Amino acid sequence: MAWWEIVLIAVAGLWAGTINTVVGSGTLVTFPVLVALGFPPVTATTSNAIGLITGSVTGAVGYRHELVGQRRRLVRYGIASFVGAIGGTVLLLSLPADAFETIVPVLVALSVVLVAVQPLLTRRLRTRDAAPSGRPWLLYPLVLLVGIYGGYFTAAQGIMLVGVMGLLLEDPLQRLNAFKNVLSAIVNIVAGAIYAVVAPVDWRVVGILAVSSTAGGLLGARIGRRLSPTLLRVLIVVIGSVAVVDLLLNR
Repeated sequence: MAWWEIVLIAVAGLWAGTINTVVGSGTLVTFPVLVALGFPPVTATTSNAIGLITGSVTGAVGYRHELVGQRRRLVRYGIASFVGAIGGTVLLLSLPADAFETIVPVLVALSVVLVAVQPLLTRRLRTRDAAPSGRPWLLYPLVLLVGIYGGYFTAAQGIMLVGVMGLLLEDPLQRLNAFKNVLSAIVNIVAGAIYAVVAPVDWRVVGILAVSSTAGGLLGARIGRRLSPTLLRVLIVVIGSVAVVDLLLNR
């Protein structure tokens, strides 16, 4: 591996770790870089998933203050993400590489729309005596489905999580972002552990991404926790929209 390839992967990992913590969709930076450097798509996916684990963990730790008193809820959501991640990795290893190319942009676009209109939807639901807190059970299958998607292809799973949680929970957006970081970390850890045993992995890439995404996760937590809810929502919508365009152009 040439020195410039190492630098390119490291920069991509730093950006991915940062943007994953603040918003999500950092994989849409690292995955194309790896493919452009000649790595097979499956190897790029698995190496990327393992390499970004440390970044997702440091990002979650950076949001620990927003999670005070939320242990029970987080455990329940985490179980759904854990099970979903296992299902997603099974799909990746058994289905054709392009099996999700049609549905993925649709899912990401729907999540972006949910994030954008969530305040309006929540107000209307409350006026009809059907507050989001009355349907918390629906969140678990949705988190499970996002976990399946995340185990299959990690890009933009964070945006999906914020979208569904914002619709069904009444928590502040920063707490939802903290939930997102922990659940994404769980999915990445589970998927990465399975990939490490049964899938092709380039450990050079893993090492570079692990170091750079760790720094990115810490940086992302410092940036994200300082953003106002409105600015954070705008950032999620903008980056999510870019992610949809990127997915459509690379189909």
